[in-house]
Amino acid sequence: MASNRAKVSSGQWIDTTGGDMIELGVGFRSTMSDMGIFRVTVEIENPLRPGERRSVSSVLVDTGAESSWLPAEVLDALGIERYQRLRFRQASGAIVERWIGLAFVHAGGRRASDDVVFAEPGDLTLLGARSLEGLNLRVDSRAKELVDAGPILA
Repeated sequence: MASNRAKVSSGQWIDTTGGDMIELGVGFRSTMSDMGIFRVTVEIENPLRPGERRSVSSVLVDTGAESSWLPAEVLDALGIERYQRLRFRQASGAIVERWIGLAFVHAGGRRASDDVVFAEPGDLTLLGARSLEGLNLRVDSRAKELVDAGPILA
């Protein structure tokens, strides 16, 4: 019978929900720069108060993150309403609770509405997959830039 734990290279185990035993990180030596990681500048706007935008620079483009995480002080300054508190699992495995609110996200010359996370001090600032999809942009990992995703599926 297979165990539901997997050993990571640090000697710790993670739950694989009943799957086979797997060891992570063995023989794989990749760095963030190998994976096309890059940062962009985005602008944020309150949909209920159009016209005023705040620029957020050095936002990490993270297609592995569902939501966009933006500094709470920027979202608060724009008057964006905190309407729900959700739990998020971070890449480290830690679970944190954060507020979300509705914002317009501007990037690549486009605008999309999205629920964004009120990032607290110490959190990463991220442009997540849902915002990218709403903006109809995709990642060109070789050029390290956002590009048009092409025609939207009907």
